[in-house]
Amino acid sequence: MNALELFLLGRTLMKIGQQALPHGAARALPASVWTVWLDVLEHPNSSISQIAARTGFPQSHVSASVTRLRALSGALETLPDPADGRRTLVRAAEVPHAAGGFAPSPADRAVAAVLRTDDPQVVGEVMAALELLARRLTPSVLARLRAAPTPD
Repeated sequence: MNALELFLLGRTLMKIGQQALPHGAARALPASVWTVWLDVLEHPNSSISQIAARTGFPQSHVSASVTRLRALSGALETLPDPADGRRTLVRAAEVPHAAGGFAPSPADRAVAAVLRTDDPQVVGEVMAALELLARRLTPSVLARLRAAPTPD
């Protein structure tokens, strides 16, 4: 697999994941808001400026995204920084509400739809491969990847 194929696979997996979400408000979020949410999941208790630095989004966009995610089923929560009361820290809520579409949802139906098959063996094989990837490619792996020097 080359880098382009890996990139396209990642995009496809994101689209499958989005399709697997319940039909709630979270499903309609723009990719930039999802990016902020994923960054907070990888880096809990981050300030708005830290999230902005990691994502490359302006602080105003990060703040608006956090506000939107707080309002939408409480996916994120904010708290004052105990070290500096002027800063706000952001973290994922412990139990996001299902109404907003953040509750766990099985992806097997979405995978079957993309594969255009109802064969439980085929869907099971793909789901097992995805579960292996999920176990191996954790957020800590992604953090190491981001910190690694880029190849020439």
